[in-house]
Amino acid sequence: MIGPQNGSIKAQLGPLLNGLVNYEYWLPVPKMMYPGVAQMMAEYQSLAPNASADPLGYYVAPQAYAQMQVIEQAVNGTGSLDDAGLAQFTRDSLFKTVVGDVRFGKGGGWSEARVLEVQYQNIKGADLSDFKDASTQAVVWPASLASGEFIYPYAKAKRNA
Repeated sequence: MIGPQNGSIKAQLGPLLNGLVNYEYWLPVPKMMYPGVAQMMAEYQSLAPNASADPLGYYVAPQAYAQMQVIEQAVNGTGSLDDAGLAQFTRDSLFKTVVGDVRFGKGGGWSEARVLEVQYQNIKGADLSDFKDASTQAVVWPASLASGEFIYPYAKAKRNA
């Protein structure tokens, strides 16, 4: 479901999100605080209000920035803009990005899962500050990036709020 990833929507829905499981691409959980991401997010968040952009930027900004880092490293690595050379370099290389090390599989997709399953938990208010850190957004999958436990059943998650 697209929508709850946007900071403004999160703030509008507040506690109504408790128990909901949805996807995200990045959140400020300890296991995802890769080198450079905090600085990049601080810069993004300082510019977002004047650009009428998502005030948090967790959904798009880190991935978009990392995509450009991959392109930069591929162009620098090949010294070319040749599509075939860039494609081969991309298939064969490990990229250091703000979303961690990125490697692509044979089909061109990520070699390891990067889509997060997140459960909204313990949201008390309807303010953007409730979503600034990841205390209300538990990464429950993949296990290697988990920041919290899945609360089941859904009704129990709603009662905890």
